Amino acid sequence: MPEIALFEAKNKLSGLLDQVALGEEFIITRHGKPAARLAPVKPTFDRAKARQAAKALLEASRGLSLGGIPIKELINEGRP
Repeated sequence: MPEIALFEAKNKLSGLLDQVALGEEFIITRHGKPAARLAPVKPTFDRAKARQAAKALLEASRGLSLGGIPIKELINEGRP
């Protein structure tokens, strides 16, 4: 991972961000010592996608049954 001095990083921030957007990472140094890491942001939780997946699961489960067996009976059947 390339190192870059803080002063240089401040002057070239826009270009560094372009490179980071392509997946590159940098260590920013202050007085020759590592101070920070400049890296791409990892994707966060996508609430809309999760809701869409839950909706699809609910729709897929419509019309399915347990064959008239109560769920309590199925749970008890699985217990030793």
